[in-house]
Amino acid sequence: MRLEVFQVDAFTNELFSGNPAAVCILNEWLPENLMLKMAAEHNLAETAFVVPGEDDYLLKWFTPEIEMDLCGHATLATAHVLFQEIGIDAQRVVFVTNSGKLQVERRNDRYIMDFPSRPPKPSDLPVEILESIGMQPRDVMKHRDYVLIYDNEELIRSLQPEASKMNRINLDPGGVIVTAPGYEVDFVSRFFTPQASIFEDPVTGSAHCSLIPYWSGVLKKNKMIARQLSQRGGTLYCEQMDDRVRIGGQAVTYSRSQIFLEV
Repeated sequence: MRLEVFQVDAFTNELFSGNPAAVCILNEWLPENLMLKMAAEHNLAETAFVVPGEDDYLLKWFTPEIEMDLCGHATLATAHVLFQEIGIDAQRVVFVTNSGKLQVERRNDRYIMDFPSRPPKPSDLPVEILESIGMQPRDVMKHRDYVLIYDNEELIRSLQPEASKMNRINLDPGGVIVTAPGYEVDFVSRFFTPQASIFEDPVTGSAHCSLIPYWSGVLKKNKMIARQLSQRGGTLYCEQMDDRVRIGGQAVTYSRSQIFLEV
């Protein structure tokens, strides 16, 4: 069996920045253990597997360790492949996922994703996270992910979490977001995943399902621009829409290749 796979840098318009994802085009689902092995072979934060349906597309996301319930950058990367590389004749695509139906619309050079809003609520902070981060946040919130709020962008840039300490806690499939108001954008963030092969995620679309409603409430704005301050970095165009959020970004194709499987 030969399968096409693309590698795409998401939430950027420049190669070697944003968040890389593999996108594998299938005719039907492969066994889950095989898709997990393929994701481990790619050794990226996420590998997306997409199966064409009658009017929409079926979509799953895998890290090298687990299947995820929601992934923003790999969804954006998949939409980019369908629009730009496969050349589907449409302005929007609907994905059927474990998190419900997700719509992605093409607007000029951006892709706008319609995702569930996940407002975080006040929470206690596990000692393993605090010891790893090494700096007490101003506030602690949680939905799927812990959200640690700090006073300014400089603090977010300066944090150097110790993976060995945070790895003592298992948050699958969640992670730890650190965030603050931005200097040139509305808010900034970084994202860490305990026990994952990639400890700091370059750009995390799903984290913004919680960041957007939080900062929309704080800043009293529905439309915002966000920046994730990883080494690769990425820009997200955000909008709060009642119980949904819109997350926009750009993407660029790095490679197109074939996978050879014996099944």
